[in-house]
Amino acid sequence: MKSFVSVASDSDFPLENLPYGVFSVGNGPKTIGVAIGDRILNLREVAHLFEGIPTHGKAIAQAFQQDALNDFMGLPRPAWLEARALLQKLLSDDCPTIRDNAQLQKSLVSQSDAQMHLPARIGDYTDFYSSIQHATNVGIMFRGKENALMPNWKWLPVGYHGRASSVVVSGTPVRRPLGQTKADDATDPTFGPCRLLDFELEMAFFVGGPETKMGENIPIDKAQEHIFGMVLMNDWSARDIQKWEYVPLGPFLAKSFGTTISPWIVTMEALKPFMIANPQQDPAPLPYLTHSDPYTLDIDLTVSIKPDGTTNDHPVCHTNFKNLYWTLKQQLAHHTVNGCNMRPGDLLGSGTVSGPEDNEFGSMLELSWKGTKTVPVGETTRKFIQDGDEVTITGFCSKGGLRLGFGECRGRVLPARNI
Repeated sequence: MKSFVSVASDSDFPLENLPYGVFSVGNGPKTIGVAIGDRILNLREVAHLFEGIPTHGKAIAQAFQQDALNDFMGLPRPAWLEARALLQKLLSDDCPTIRDNAQLQKSLVSQSDAQMHLPARIGDYTDFYSSIQHATNVGIMFRGKENALMPNWKWLPVGYHGRASSVVVSGTPVRRPLGQTKADDATDPTFGPCRLLDFELEMAFFVGGPETKMGENIPIDKAQEHIFGMVLMNDWSARDIQKWEYVPLGPFLAKSFGTTISPWIVTMEALKPFMIANPQQDPAPLPYLTHSDPYTLDIDLTVSIKPDGTTNDHPVCHTNFKNLYWTLKQQLAHHTVNGCNMRPGDLLGSGTVSGPEDNEFGSMLELSWKGTKTVPVGETTRKFIQDGDEVTITGFCSKGGLRLGFGECRGRVLPARNI
């Protein structure tokens, strides 16, 4: 597909992608936009063009005039497809509607002039633990090979409730957290800055479709109607705080201090060409978690670290989202099978994505094997993340000459506060 907007061959945002985000320019208001090449189409400025779409046109136009994507996410999936189809038409090289209209041309702004914001009001955030290699690695480190996976792990997508208020958009600094830690040979815990700060390479999806009611579930054959699109995620983790606090209820302060996501939501429709066969699951999942249609995604993922005072990002991890054991559909079906209601804008994280090779491990905990090895980072090394380090996650899909990506998920670590 070709757009009248110039799109570089290595751009994350060709006409086949068209991810949604929220941006502002200067002191202007927050506005919903769509990325195309190195530009953003301001959807508030062109919202009136969607009013003529049968069935959902007026609702789409109204949703595009908001300052967050929740209303648009809350429309039924056919509305998402209708909006996407018209956007691809309006931005194609043979459509004069915007191309030849000087006023509407002003609705295209440079990404370099824009400030990105969280794309939605995130009411609730859930983090899963769905990479079998990551779960196995962590289990081996802390429990040994014989007890690497807990008995429930292959029967259900393990997850926990996260803190939505500290989810931030790419580029937002994250401060090293304070908390209690306890050395193995100590009698009592001590209080102070986290010493074992880590990144977690994840992706996440935003929930869409009409809000479900408490007591209802989303069956797995309807899950695609409620999965709007995906972002990159770094679920920062304080390993030493977590080790002391997680028994018996799991992560708390070790996770709630910050989670970074990329600003552009790549829709599931854009990702369709990159869906591949689901992993073999043994034992076979229970019926409410069973689906045969491919919903595993072939997404190349990279994590880089830029030490303080330097200019280059140094890759430390290359892996692929296809290493996830539980699919997005299974995560959503399990999350709601107890009657938990879901709202547009809810965010569900995949959990750390790790592959089978050493350079495919999605956290410093694994890359350094609990601090027993050093990880090369340019001319220096790391075991965990230091103050001033900037961690960046990137991801893209490619197939048959088509390439589309997610932009960046970037965050720099600030020193802990003095209290």
